[in-house]
Amino acid sequence: MAHFAQLDANNVVTEVIVINNAVVEDLPFPESEPLGIAFCQSLYGADTVWKQTSYNANFRGTYAGIGFTYDPVADVFVPPPAPPIELPEDVVLPPTNPEDLP
Repeated sequence: MAHFAQLDANNVVTEVIVINNAVVEDLPFPESEPLGIAFCQSLYGADTVWKQTSYNANFRGTYAGIGFTYDPVADVFVPPPAPPIELPEDVVLPPTNPEDLP
């Protein structure tokens, strides 16, 4: 199966779809990408933007997910930053600086 990520105007992934390898004629990446893009555009519109992504992270850094950003210079998908962790007020974390240790 081949996986394709739809990008918005800011290169943010809005959808990831799976298409049959027969659509891309069982070709390896990057030869498969133009065929997959044409297929995706036939379904979603010629004005849509698609990039092939690898489920096994064999290319483009990592498997694209919704909210990831495509970096066209590095040709990789970048995950969104992790949300901050909010701890209860009564939790005290140990010092991380060795100089602060007793």
